[in-house]
Amino acid sequence: MRPGSLAVIAVVCALLGASTTLVVAKAAGWVGGDGATRTVVLTAPGSATPAANPIDEDADAKPLPGNDFDAEAIYRERAAGVVTILALFGPNDSVAASDAAQGSGFVVSSDGYILTNSHVITTAGEGDPTATPEAANTVFVEFREGDRVRARIVGWDIYDDVGLLKVNPSDHHLTVVPLGDSAHVAVGQPVAAIGSPFGNESSLSVGVVSATERSIASLTSSYDLVDAIQTDAPINRGNSGGPMFDARGRVIGINAQINSDSGTAEGVGFAVPINSARRSMEQLIENGEVRYAWLGISTQTLTPRLADHFDYSVDAGAAVQTVVAGSPAADAGIQAGGLEKEFTGIPFRPGGDLIIAINGAPVETAEDVVRAITEGLLPGQTTRLTLLRDGKQVEVAVQLGERPATPPGSDR
Repeated sequence: MRPGSLAVIAVVCALLGASTTLVVAKAAGWVGGDGATRTVVLTAPGSATPAANPIDEDADAKPLPGNDFDAEAIYRERAAGVVTILALFGPNDSVAASDAAQGSGFVVSSDGYILTNSHVITTAGEGDPTATPEAANTVFVEFREGDRVRARIVGWDIYDDVGLLKVNPSDHHLTVVPLGDSAHVAVGQPVAAIGSPFGNESSLSVGVVSATERSIASLTSSYDLVDAIQTDAPINRGNSGGPMFDARGRVIGINAQINSDSGTAEGVGFAVPINSARRSMEQLIENGEVRYAWLGISTQTLTPRLADHFDYSVDAGAAVQTVVAGSPAADAGIQAGGLEKEFTGIPFRPGGDLIIAINGAPVETAEDVVRAITEGLLPGQTTRLTLLRDGKQVEVAVQLGERPATPPGSDR
């Protein structure tokens, strides 16, 4: 971890409530003087931009056999693919003379790509979340036996807190770990985390999935992460960027944050789902940037009690609360809610559009809207919203924009 800074590796992060601001968009966390959002892709002198092809996982990176949870087998087969990352922010390559951050990562391809968190290899998450993050000047990757090689920063996505490194595969033998499918993660299933907590390299901790699809405050941006995996496996400073494995040794998440009063593990850790991380990684490799679509609204989950109190004809959906002026939603005529009222302690603006489906897929919560826009759509694409407006069902087509670097002010 970086001396004097807790924000680099793990952060005390509070959960958000049911209201989700949806200003959904371009990733990589760089805001230029013209206000445009850009992705930073750093290339070592004389090296080429990353090849425009997705990773191909090593043929030897197979799931472990059987269905039982065997922590010893997971560690034995996967620990060699987990690395310690040392990021130097000083003017030279001397650890003693530099401001150093330490985290974890894991090898995802035989040609040298390594996944981690963006806050491990940049200043994202330190201080003002709207500030332009700066990349580490030098990054070293240390393997389990202590062999250390230099890594190149390919790029990062501050919205999902994903960082991507690349090492020369000829510098060290690489053990690739297989990626799983976080869409099928279930509460109660056992998990194992491998990383370097407090600088203790190649450490194993185990636990279970405590919750899925958690909406948590992002460490590295002003937007929420709506699909975080919660676990009781101990996650501490230095675990950030390391893998969370399922029972078959497949990565289902990147360990990223803790919710703690003390700054150390208290049974509430969070991981970025691997499906989100894979999306960011593949875009960085293929295009050198990550793009997020933007609708330009804030929504609130409609619960059965809210629906009954405010006379909705359905008992689930995402109630539009505010619409950003000049946004794609505003251009499409999406209607915001009226004056804010309160029921059972929940602030709510009734009277606006209620989103009940996006491109035919049902919407039951505010998080469903964020999920639908960010996971499967890109800026410039047109999406179809099914709305309940004044008791009648209507469909509205919206051409999506690019997510601003920070959520803009909203306008009723």
